[in-house]
Amino acid sequence: MNKQSCVKLLAFYLPQFHPIPENDRWWGNGFTEWNHVSKAKPLFPGHYQPHGPGELGFYDLRSPEVREKQALLARQYGIDGFCYYHYWFRGRKLLQQPFEEVLSSGRPDLPFCLCWANENWTRAWDGRERSVLIAQEYSEEDDLAHIRSLLPAFADRRYIKIDQKPFFLVYRAEALPDPVRTVALWRSEAKKAGFKDLYLACVEGFLKDKDPGEMGFDAAVEFAPDWRILKRSFFPAPWHGFSALWQKFLFALKKNIIVDYQEMVTYMLRKHEVSYKRFRCVAPSFDNSPRRARGAAIFTGSEPKQYQKWLEAVIHRTVEKFEREEKIVFINAWNEWGEGCHLEPDVRYGRAWLEATRLARQAE
Repeated sequence: MNKQSCVKLLAFYLPQFHPIPENDRWWGNGFTEWNHVSKAKPLFPGHYQPHGPGELGFYDLRSPEVREKQALLARQYGIDGFCYYHYWFRGRKLLQQPFEEVLSSGRPDLPFCLCWANENWTRAWDGRERSVLIAQEYSEEDDLAHIRSLLPAFADRRYIKIDQKPFFLVYRAEALPDPVRTVALWRSEAKKAGFKDLYLACVEGFLKDKDPGEMGFDAAVEFAPDWRILKRSFFPAPWHGFSALWQKFLFALKKNIIVDYQEMVTYMLRKHEVSYKRFRCVAPSFDNSPRRARGAAIFTGSEPKQYQKWLEAVIHRTVEKFEREEKIVFINAWNEWGEGCHLEPDVRYGRAWLEATRLARQAE
């Protein structure tokens, strides 16, 4: 067994793929993430859309058989666990059914942790990001209710722990009015429930290299792609052409942000090291144009081989920097189909993204 086999690969997991009453009201009966995925169209020559699901099809996550197939694929290709997005709005849960069934049934037998996606729900899907459907509201009372609701999940034998501490992520820690107070309360409740402590990480999607310790967190999780790269001007090679076909590209460029995938990878690998603990993250591809009428981020030219090399480099750095249970790498994502960001088999590449993941793990 080589040193790299000690690394845990955790894939972010979106539970959106089943209907819920709220989405029925906002978007129409039976709405799921698949609605936008299936309707996506290429915006310029060479633009890979739509991303059609492969062997798993347009699944419904209420199906135990689907969840078992996902876990089987994950284990087969070197994914050590899922990081399920968790939606909590002042005591109100959304999209909770798949995970609650995973918890209550004990299946699939795959390790997991949770990431609180503590953002407002807006109408970004139809271009109205400022139209809030459900707002996040914070209070000490809610912090207490929230952590108590999570204790059964933390106690599950499959829940991922670091030094016996349940590993819990917060997507936007900077949005918490008083993160130090919130974190202290959470830790206190966990200890009262018999846990050694919590291992808390903040996702760096919007943070700017801020030491998570200042907010009471143990570590940060890099988010890929790093949104700060979107301010840079990376243009695909066809920019230099002015045929009628490329007029379509120019129009798409005005309405969206188009970035070269390899340039993004280079930027991510050149980021300076930080003094605090930061778990690295990679992404096989990214294109959220199915979700957005305008302002999409589209990373062009992604290929499984490029992703494999990026993952190999990040695994190597993680092995060198971290010890024991902290050797963790995140992948964005297992099934973010609406963001063109998935390891699950698709029509174009089949299992190639998964195979690239397996090969990266095997690299010396």
